[in-house]
Amino acid sequence: MMTGTTRVWGGLLGAAAAALPAHARAADALDSGDTAWILASTALVLFMTIPGLALFYGGLVRVKNVLSVLMQCLALTSMCTILWLVCGYSLAFDSAGMTAGVTNLHSFIGGLGKVFARGIDAAALSGSIPEILFFVFQMTFAIITPALIVGAFAERMRFSAMLIFSGTWLLLVYAPICHMTWGGEGGFFYDLGVFDFAGGIVVHITAGVAALVACLVIGPRRGYGTTAMPPHNMTMTATGTAMLWVGWFGFNGGSALAADGSAAMAIVVTQISAATAAFTWMCIEWRLQGRPSVLGLATGAIAGLAAVTPASGFIGPMGGLAIGAASGVICWWASTRIKMALGYDDSLDVFGVHGVGGFVGTILAGVFAAGAFGGNQGDLAIGRQVGIQLIAAVVTIVYTGGVSWLILVIIDRIVGLRVTDEDELRGLDTTLHAEVGYDL
Repeated sequence: MMTGTTRVWGGLLGAAAAALPAHARAADALDSGDTAWILASTALVLFMTIPGLALFYGGLVRVKNVLSVLMQCLALTSMCTILWLVCGYSLAFDSAGMTAGVTNLHSFIGGLGKVFARGIDAAALSGSIPEILFFVFQMTFAIITPALIVGAFAERMRFSAMLIFSGTWLLLVYAPICHMTWGGEGGFFYDLGVFDFAGGIVVHITAGVAALVACLVIGPRRGYGTTAMPPHNMTMTATGTAMLWVGWFGFNGGSALAADGSAAMAIVVTQISAATAAFTWMCIEWRLQGRPSVLGLATGAIAGLAAVTPASGFIGPMGGLAIGAASGVICWWASTRIKMALGYDDSLDVFGVHGVGGFVGTILAGVFAAGAFGGNQGDLAIGRQVGIQLIAAVVTIVYTGGVSWLILVIIDRIVGLRVTDEDELRGLDTTLHAEVGYDL
């Protein structure tokens, strides 16, 4: 991503990062190779949600709730597609009125000049690819981010409340953070010079923090802490993990928006981080519990994938190894020891894996991007960059947490967040959808 031939991703790095090579070409020109790669990457990222995340989450819940999770992922894919077309893309990437160095509304949110994809025809370009392709590639990110959150309140939220929360959250949280980070010159985080290659801040920290807030507001599942709630189908979860792992190559490699060496390096470090985190988590479990588990291996892999996401376009193999090891240890600690100590019911460890993993990777991106550690940023001022990463992460945490809480409280008063105790006991498959996952 950091070579002289690098194509633009409308807002990956800040103008303040003066040491970075320019990301824009003198004039947009269609590149068929880049276009083909982003077409494939778009399919890979959508594949991460349906079927990857759906199967990963579906296997982790109890048998009476498996269809409810699959339903949520499919429904969110549909709803978020419509919202992205109507105004989500415009709020995230319409930079009309933005002025570098001037604080105004457009530093935090885009305009409405591209509602319903207005002005984006087949001939319009974004760097070296069609803008309509950039539109749909970014759509797949907007789909998976709220879908990640459902794992926190699985098995107990009303379907209607889930839809209202997810749609509102997409427009009030995801779109502004996306715009500030990736929306171009004048965006708040962009001008700080933050490193977020593929969504450590935009996707994982926002989803993780919202997940924590949601599980605190809605409360624990009936019997949590006293009744065993093991995954009902680890085969399904392992399959979903494999799909997510492969799909992540499109998530991170595609974020180069070019079929070049930076995309290749992003894929390499993604593989290294995922493998290292998975192996680290497995070894911790093996040492402490006397046996390794498929669940631990799978969860560790997702933690390593989430953590390397913000750094993947800036680091080398050494950075991938370090971030994978760090995320394997820290996310294990957050998902087990911290969760147990604080007693919150984050059903499928969204905060511990994605929130914590995204934060770890965001901070470490400021370290391992330096040339001394094999990164592509040369003589990077590590202390300064880590400070920038920390500011962006903390602002994201505070904003996401506050707005997510407000949305949830309002929805609870209007339609109610939680199903009845009887419905929860019977399971959401039958009570909300009148279907069953298995004909037992």
